[in-house]
Amino acid sequence: MSAETPAPAVGQIWQDNDPRSYSRKVRIVAIDDTHATVELHQPRLPVSSAKPGRRTRIRLDRFRPTSTGYRYIGSQP
Repeated sequence: MSAETPAPAVGQIWQDNDPRSYSRKVRIVAIDDTHATVELHQPRLPVSSAKPGRRTRIRLDRFRPTSTGYRYIGSQP
């Protein structure tokens, strides 16, 4: 990870870079050896079927600012 992109940690907010995701933001709620458990961090968008608070797992290596990854937004206390 670069100096601008911290290692994934509980409480951080990340934004999906995939243009099909409509700028989906997720908050990390747990981390294990290979995956982060995240929940949707924004109100439901009219085009999205994802529900606020829904949890899913994402591989840790996807938390990087590439077209198929996520970019760091900030931390939540």
